[in-house]
Amino acid sequence: MTQITRPIVNDTTPRVFIAATRQNDGKTTSSLGLLSALQTIYPRIGYIKPVGQRFVQIDEQKVDEDSVLMDKVYRLNCPLVDMSPIAVEPDFTRKYLQSSNNDVLVKRIQKAFDRVAWEKDFVLCEGTGHAGVGSVFDLSNAQVAKILGAKVILVTQGGIGRPIDEVSLNQALFGREGVEIIGVILNKVLMDRRDYVTEFARKGLKRKGLELLGVIPHQRLLCNPTLELIQEELCAELLNQSGNIHNLVENVVVGAMTTRNVRGFFQPGVLIITPGDREDIVIAASPFTEDMPHPPLAGIVLTGDLRPSKPVLELIQSMPFPVLLAREESYQVASKVHDLTVKTRPDDTQKIMLIRDMVAKHVDVNRIITLLNQNA
Repeated sequence: MTQITRPIVNDTTPRVFIAATRQNDGKTTSSLGLLSALQTIYPRIGYIKPVGQRFVQIDEQKVDEDSVLMDKVYRLNCPLVDMSPIAVEPDFTRKYLQSSNNDVLVKRIQKAFDRVAWEKDFVLCEGTGHAGVGSVFDLSNAQVAKILGAKVILVTQGGIGRPIDEVSLNQALFGREGVEIIGVILNKVLMDRRDYVTEFARKGLKRKGLELLGVIPHQRLLCNPTLELIQEELCAELLNQSGNIHNLVENVVVGAMTTRNVRGFFQPGVLIITPGDREDIVIAASPFTEDMPHPPLAGIVLTGDLRPSKPVLELIQSMPFPVLLAREESYQVASKVHDLTVKTRPDDTQKIMLIRDMVAKHVDVNRIITLLNQNA
């Protein structure tokens, strides 16, 4: 059997691989903030997410949404198709198990990295899910980090016991592939427990031979969805053009009470979910829209595919917040909004500024650079 010789990936450009102990632990948040911090040291920086699971269609190419985010925020001057060489479509695993074309995929990742790293001072590589994600098609995060010759930073959620347990599991898989983890970032740590968690997590990680590189405090703002994200999740119709589709939702109220009682919930950041035939609630919101410096609500979702009457639709046109019409009933809509995975988007300017500030303040970037340069 002929042995396929794999091309040697660029081994001179400094790089780091951002992994996590599980999905939604904060890889993208950490990567977004680290890119900004690293740009002060390495002006020409590249980014790659070798294996992506959530993608968008751009010019007939499937591109991971995190690659699109990084490109739009930082204008990295890297080809989008190379920043996201492998998009895991719904039938990707089945096709792989039938053909097992691992060498083709490895070469694609290596060539993409070489192009991303061209004339760059540093490349940030972002993983997907925990260390083992992708094992079914022989491209786990640990295997991809090995292919790229990258040292790893693990991101995990705040706490002491469970995060360190999960770090140990991931450490074992990276270690089996001969990949070095240089340290850990704790994310979403409650501010009133930050000092306590920092002290004992550092001690616990030290016992595992790992350094604590940062402790990022929990910020509720980063967990709040926008009306645009909710509209997409619900496949809802936008009934007006308020211009505030990026309003952040801080609290959700199901309008199942009387008009008199629902008025008490008309506050900035509140999303009202109510059946489309509750025109009394829609009408009740209208006086609150006059001569106010800020919209009194984040928005309204009308449910059950019950379209309001023409006079109420005309009233909705004047409202300064989005009003959506969803097909599903109120319970299903509220459940979907509650379970929504909130991802930072290029238009989330307030969130992006906060992430940059948090990482710059709470992550030891200089220590990261030192550890990456050791035995390089």
